[in-house]
Amino acid sequence: MNHEQYYVTDEAVIAHIVEKQKHYFHEGQTRDVKKRIEGLETLRKMVKDHEQEILEAMKTDLNKSEVEAYTTEIGVLLEEIRFTLKHIHKWVKTKKVKTALTHVGSKGYVVPEPYGVTLVIAPWNYPLNLALSPVVGALAAGNTVVLKPSELTPNVSRLLEKMLAKAFDPSLITVVEGSVETSEILLKQKFDYIFFTGSVNVGKIVMQEAAKQLIPVTLELGGKSPCIVHEDANIELAAKRIMFGKGINAGQTCVAPDYLFVHKNVKSALIDQLQKVIHEFYGEYPEQSDRYGRIVSKRHFERLRSFLQDGEIVVGGQVNEDEWKLSPTILDHVNEDAPVMQEEIFGPILPLMEYDELSEVIQFVNNRPKPLALYLFTESDEVQQQIVNNISYGGGCINDTLMHLATPYLPFGGVGESGVGQYHGESSFQTFSHYKSVLKQTTKFDMSFRYPSEKQNIAIIKKLLR
Repeated sequence: MNHEQYYVTDEAVIAHIVEKQKHYFHEGQTRDVKKRIEGLETLRKMVKDHEQEILEAMKTDLNKSEVEAYTTEIGVLLEEIRFTLKHIHKWVKTKKVKTALTHVGSKGYVVPEPYGVTLVIAPWNYPLNLALSPVVGALAAGNTVVLKPSELTPNVSRLLEKMLAKAFDPSLITVVEGSVETSEILLKQKFDYIFFTGSVNVGKIVMQEAAKQLIPVTLELGGKSPCIVHEDANIELAAKRIMFGKGINAGQTCVAPDYLFVHKNVKSALIDQLQKVIHEFYGEYPEQSDRYGRIVSKRHFERLRSFLQDGEIVVGGQVNEDEWKLSPTILDHVNEDAPVMQEEIFGPILPLMEYDELSEVIQFVNNRPKPLALYLFTESDEVQQQIVNNISYGGGCINDTLMHLATPYLPFGGVGESGVGQYHGESSFQTFSHYKSVLKQTTKFDMSFRYPSEKQNIAIIKKLLR
């Protein structure tokens, strides 16, 4: 199948889609909470009805196993929808706030309102979840959505277009397929909000284009997320949970552990355990395993393979060139200036560096762009506080990896170069809502001292504004 035949590259067509959604929004079609709930329930039913097709598309595009695809894509998305439906009535309520002494007689309110027409640009690594999870927040908040899936996962992209076109009025949700050219045209449109998930470099372009029209943005980016294994860590469990975080989707996860900082006293034991865990998870030849994902494209595969020269391979290193698969690989004796340490790896390679004092780790991480995630393995409360209080990062786990993403009670997002804004659960609703302040003033009496006149009382003003 030639997927490019579905790409939209006509600027007039895209402009018409946006204009149609603006008209729909301004008619008030998305304001009714009942309609928002209907939309979320439709989305949930759509995903459930097409579960097998989704799993097959994931298998074709990324070689995701059924368990991995359901857990990281379908299941977590359905949980996000369930959580939103449970709480939406509370989130949409106008909230009364306290009245200041200077505003006696008035009432203050905060009213959540939708931005309007939103653009969601999705990545290829979790092509269903990271496309539709922001859509959940956008619909709950009362917006319309233009969704641009990634062309690097064409089967999922086509399926998204087919499913959403069948389930929704295009004035509410429209999928626009395409490559870079399509994205460039979309970014020229006058959207009311842009939600982008992807690389730091592309995120900078999105923010630059949005700034030209003063469009607010959420940028879910990435970076080099450190994983620290202290000398008192449970090494056997740490190895399992590290490899869980690095092995899923063949390391193509924005919050995968990007490099390991391990205390010198437990370095050897950790390497041994990591090797053991890899064999338990994926067998003796992971690059041949059907339970193990493949790299998304030949270009990315070759980029990752070049990193194998940046250190001593102590675990893994095998490649399956025909299927673009690279076994989970641990690199030792890595120089901090090596190419593998200069950019987000986004693959199953884990460079390892050792440390003696925790201060070395803190200094190293703080001298680099703020990471999207950080993982720490230790039994010490003191060490935990030292890391949490002295390193800035988007979010993370203590004695685990990735799992902070799986709860709708925790907001997810980056800081600095790793991102702008947050989502998941109520944070998604907040991201896609403008919180409008309203002051309702009394007409039963008036504070005359506030007006300029000969009788204006500076003493009363000073007392109220002390």
